[in-house]
Amino acid sequence: MRKQFVSLFLLPLIASGFLFSCNSNMDKRTGALTFDSIRVNRTTHLFGDTAKPAANLELSLVYAVKSSDDSLKTRVNRSLLCFALGNAYGAMAPEEAVERYADKYAMQYREDLEPMFLKDVEEEGDMDIEGWYSYYKTLTGSVQCYSGHLLTYRLDYEEYTGGAHGIYMTTYLNVDLLTLTPVRLDDLFADGYEPALTDLIWNQLMADNHVTTHEELQDMGYALGGDLQPTGNFYLDKAGVTFYYNVYDIAPYVMGPTRITLPYEVLQPLLDDKKGAVASAR
Repeated sequence: MRKQFVSLFLLPLIASGFLFSCNSNMDKRTGALTFDSIRVNRTTHLFGDTAKPAANLELSLVYAVKSSDDSLKTRVNRSLLCFALGNAYGAMAPEEAVERYADKYAMQYREDLEPMFLKDVEEEGDMDIEGWYSYYKTLTGSVQCYSGHLLTYRLDYEEYTGGAHGIYMTTYLNVDLLTLTPVRLDDLFADGYEPALTDLIWNQLMADNHVTTHEELQDMGYALGGDLQPTGNFYLDKAGVTFYYNVYDIAPYVMGPTRITLPYEVLQPLLDDKKGAVASAR
């Protein structure tokens, strides 16, 4: 029942090439949601001493401020906060959630690093170690697209906690606003889709890089272990389904993230086959 319901929600868009616009009229958007953002930029020094290393936290999160359905607005914000900050923050008001998150980040930075810093200073003397204790974290949550019953939320994350370089990633949440549940790959495709979808992803990656074999991709640095699977980190738009692989997922850090977009006409044979009901449900 879950797959059938989500298919009835999504496939009318897919069957017509997903020809929606993220700037479509509000009356075509479930809940008529409008959004604003909360921003926090906080620097925390070890021992509260501005001469000591510090951690900088930058938060910018978009959240729902108005809706034709207040209950929907509340539930949407719960989903977005859980996705961006963690389940512990879902029940809070957005303003409280970001402040609590910033407080916890500052507290953990000091609790974890102050004893280590003192020990290193004692052992290393005047050796310059401060760079290893200068941390930062950036979280940016934004609405990538909102049309019909679909809300796609993007979270960009970057963090440095010492070492040669920081880490960064982008993750996506596709929400069915009728049920307030995430849209998964299993909700889009018919049973047993995985091998065929994997082949399509390989083929598209080869086309994007102008090569004709898996081996050539591996020579470039992709999927060195031969493993390239459909990722649950994807987003939907009028171009198709885009699978987003972060650094280290299928390629080395130096190559950056990889986007692989499969158009709906290519995916059509794998979609759940309820086209007639879908067309009338749109």
